[in-house]
Amino acid sequence: MATQYYYGTGRRKSSVARVRLYPGQGPFVVNGKPGDEYFSRDMDVTKALEPLQVVGADDRFQVSVVVSGGGITGQSEAVRHGVARALLEADPSLRPTLKQRGYLTRDPRAKERKKPGLKRARKAPQYTKR
Repeated sequence: MATQYYYGTGRRKSSVARVRLYPGQGPFVVNGKPGDEYFSRDMDVTKALEPLQVVGADDRFQVSVVVSGGGITGQSEAVRHGVARALLEADPSLRPTLKQRGYLTRDPRAKERKKPGLKRARKAPQYTKR
């Protein structure tokens, strides 16, 4: 691999993705495995590489990712966020395109904590009158 790269950190729910974009063509690698092997669903691979396709740079960069935490969908969205941030570092003129599509915004939605006296975050035990 080349020594010079562009870095971006992506987050979603409890997943954190550290993305490196190396100039030139190459495989999409996630945690040491090919991307389509790590993400079993094609939808997740497509989602992770969306920012590259939107700006037309899918053949200009080799993507290497280390991702941890959360589930598969959260991880693929964290990778998408990280790829967008790394692209921005590589070429700041892409900012309006990426921002318009919402790839630079960290999705704040996360699991709500369980409250005392309830079964889950909002589900209450069944009420009995007698």
